[in-house]
Amino acid sequence: MFKFIHSADIHLDSPLKGLEKYEGAPVDEIRGATRRALENLVQLAKNEQVDFVLIAGDVYDGNWKDHNTGLFFYRQMMELRNANIAVYLISGNHDAANKMTKSLRLPENRDGSAMRLSSIEPETVKSSRLDELGVAIHGRGFAKRDEMGNLAVEYPLAVAGHYNIGLLHTSLSGLEGHEPYAPCSIDDLKSKDYDYWALGHIHSPEVMCNEPHVVFSGNIQGRHIREDGKKGCYVVTVDEKHGANLRFEPLDVFRWHTLDINAEGAASAEEVVIRFSVELGKLLQNNDALPMAVRVIVSGNCDAHRLIGADPRRWEAEMRAAALDVSLGSVWVERVKWRTSPEKPLDGDTLTDGPLGDLLERLKHCESDDEKLDELSSQFDDLRKKLPRDFWDENNKFMAETSRDWLRETLKQVDPLLVARLHGHTQEAAK
Repeated sequence: MFKFIHSADIHLDSPLKGLEKYEGAPVDEIRGATRRALENLVQLAKNEQVDFVLIAGDVYDGNWKDHNTGLFFYRQMMELRNANIAVYLISGNHDAANKMTKSLRLPENRDGSAMRLSSIEPETVKSSRLDELGVAIHGRGFAKRDEMGNLAVEYPLAVAGHYNIGLLHTSLSGLEGHEPYAPCSIDDLKSKDYDYWALGHIHSPEVMCNEPHVVFSGNIQGRHIREDGKKGCYVVTVDEKHGANLRFEPLDVFRWHTLDINAEGAASAEEVVIRFSVELGKLLQNNDALPMAVRVIVSGNCDAHRLIGADPRRWEAEMRAAALDVSLGSVWVERVKWRTSPEKPLDGDTLTDGPLGDLLERLKHCESDDEKLDELSSQFDDLRKKLPRDFWDENNKFMAETSRDWLRETLKQVDPLLVARLHGHTQEAAK
């Protein structure tokens, strides 16, 4: 029997994004999260007394600002070497051989085998320790960032009588939301007769196939809201008959979550905030007591819709305050997205045939008219060119994109804001 850890996508010293401009966010703590997650990986390996650790690409997030990033990783690898735990890793698209102008030679494993596998062609690791275990590890890293060829087809066939592991950084085929680097199919992987494929590049942990095991371990630390949920690695225990038991172990030190709030029927904005507090309390019970950033998505037909739409910034601030209260300061609201709608639509008929009713009809027509949306998008593009970049960067999503879906969502947010203010003014004028 032997045991190993499958990890990937460490992205060491990659900045966590989305909270830099939020008052009170623990920016310094967030900035060091990837290092602490790597320390957790090393400690887990020692606690579990694994025989080796696999890292399936993207140790680094790109070229280093200085050598401190490389030195930190070197020290962690020495921790494993001193514990007689071997490490085998490959490069991915973020730390491809031709992308890294700075580098440090990694230490060798105790038996003299190299930690980093070739980026030129697939190789089978030569290791006396692996021979004793009856394990064959095959892999190849990225020579360049844009590896668009099928690297898997070049991998050697399985070594007879051994437990064969393939180490590969890949998008597989048809997985959305990721760059299509080193694409391949499950059938390509099965054709090699390996027992386990340790994959990297996709940042969510997922077992794609059980016979053989084809597994993405995900990254070890989420860096922004699109990398939400628990992040970590798989601890794999293999018995004498090559049966494998997989156990996911979280390693992250700061967590991201999307929290959906059902505002259906809420009579007031205060009620929506109370519902948020209740749901956040439930989330905290399953969060391993980690500090957390939350994106809140509020949806449903409710009377609170127009009250919120009249002053969305105030109610976002109320959400932030509620989060600090419920979590005793450990949760920060990254963003609130309002997707509510009025329980009783306030349309042109309700407002008579006056100018406000006409405005609402025009807004509704624009939402469903692709030609109008494209025209509006071009106007936003012209405006964006005249604004400084920090007005619409990744941390300030306003005007960062002008797709039809984004415009439709924005128009729905504008609707209650205009109605609440203009309808109020018309009522005042009528008095």
